[in-house]
Amino acid sequence: QVQLVESGGGLVQPGGSLRLSCVVSGNIFSISVMGWYRQSPGKERELVGTMSSGGITRYVDSVKGRFAISRDNAKRTWYLQMSSLKPEDTAVYYCGTQGVWGQGTQVTVSS
Repeated sequence: QVQLVESGGGLVQPGGSLRLSCVVSGNIFSISVMGWYRQSPGKERELVGTMSSGGITRYVDSVKGRFAISRDNAKRTWYLQMSSLKPEDTAVYYCGTQGVWGQGTQVTVSS
């Protein structure tokens, strides 16, 4: 079973950018789909986007054109590049696959 550790969150002003990282331990080639999710206070965890093992990415409408998922197999890391951030993007962000989640990383968008 894989284990996931996210990092890269922080405080950013509206319109700014952040790149989140998700480092995977275990067999990364067993991962068919990696997802990025987020959860705001009082809300359920929601899907942000996914990347398949073939590199196909999909995003929810609210982040299309602003967020991008990538990966570096050599570094065993998936990334979520976020740009043009909005206050409504404030949440704890998680990567997840195979029913496994990381601990999350807080992203706060505020002036």
